[in-house]
This record gives sequence, C-alpha cells and structure tokens, in this order.
Amino acid sequence: MVAFLRREVARRVFARELMDSSYTIRDEFEKSPVYVLTPLGLKCNRVFIIGVLAEKEEVGEEGNVYRVRILDQTGSFVGYVGRFQPEAYEALEEIDILTLVATTAKVRVFEGETRKFVFIRPETISPADPESRDYWVVETAVHTLERIREMKRGESENARLAKEIYNTNLEEYKSMVKEAVMRLMEDYAEVEEDKEEGEEEITLEEIVKKLNSFLDVEEEEEIDLMKLLEE
Repeated sequence: MVAFLRREVARRVFARELMDSSYTIRDEFEKSPVYVLTPLGLKCNRVFIIGVLAEKEEVGEEGNVYRVRILDQTGSFVGYVGRFQPEAYEALEEIDILTLVATTAKVRVFEGETRKFVFIRPETISPADPESRDYWVVETAVHTLERIREMKRGESENARLAKEIYNTNLEEYKSMVKEAVMRLMEDYAEVEEDKEEGEEEITLEEIVKKLNSFLDVEEEEEIDLMKLLEE
C-alpha cells in the first residue's frame, strides 16, 4: 500500500513552547516525517512565525549556511538556512538585521550527547508589517490557550503524552500568553503618552478590544481571548 505524502500544516506556536520541546514522534508508515511534541501537546513538523530577525550569521567552513535568531514576545527561535533552501537563502541575503520577518519553517531536532536541541529550517522568509505581526501574536495566543484547555481536559492522546513527558506547568504557559499579549501595547506608544496622570493602567480586555478594532476584525470573527484566559 502506498502512503501519499501531504504537506504538513504550518502551526502557530510561540518560541518558548517550541524551544522547551525535546520529544519526537514518527508515524508508523514508511518515510513518515518526524514530529516534535511540545509541552502543550502540539504535534508539529512545520511552523509559521512572525518576529524580529535579531541575528544573521554565516557559519560553516564555506560560509554557505546562515544561522538566524528570530524573536517573538516570549523568546527566540534559532534556525539554519542553507543552499538546500534556495528561496529562503536568497531572500535572507537581502534582509537586514532587526527587520520584522515572516517565515514558514520545518522543525528539526538535534540530538547531542547530553540534550536535544530544537531548531527551525526556514523554507520561506520575507519582510512583514507590524499589523501582521500583531495579528500573529493574538492568533498564536488563542491557539496556545486552546492547547492549555485541551491539556486540562486530558482527552487527547497527545495531551496526555505531553503531560507525562514534560510534567507541564500550565499556569506558567498561561502567564506567558498574558505577557505576550500585554507586550503588544509597547508598539502603541501613543496610548501611554496620552494617559492622564493617575489614570488606571490599561487592562488586558481593553488591549484585546483595541487589537480587534485596530486589525479591522469583523464582529463575528473577533478573537475571544478573554474567555480563554478565564478558563
């Protein structure tokens, strides 16, 4: 029987969750890709991320590989781009450090003598705009909170396996999501500048409302982040 290979979905995941991962899974059929299981039970082979290109360094004897570090609101993704990824390699040559970038990447695991190390291999990389980054953060926050909810229920096999392997502290990841969303407001400096003396600090609920308004999201498609955070 021939197993037809399909392109894996590029998952939305924050840097901290992905980089905290170490466990890998391979399906039973021949030539199955290797998946990474995250501490929140996400089984992924490809990811889509938007963040700041913090580092771009040529490595290797012939300097034909770039080591990159991309920052999001929770940490950094470390990746390698070589000539076997020509589209990403050529694009990266033209992108400056500290540029906001969007990338679709394969997830890989390097097994050292003492630990496993997760890294990404970008397939595509291109400059991104702040609005896309903001929506990615909120969308990824929602996906992360949904995974936390699944972990609490413990109904899926991946959730149970992740809990067993990582002994995941769900409250830590929930706090990570809150902090990631709060940091979005750092890009809206005018909000803080217009704040009157003694005025109360902006709440997370107000942030989400502002983001939905700013991103021109239809009412029926508004991100229900507050409900997920309360669970």
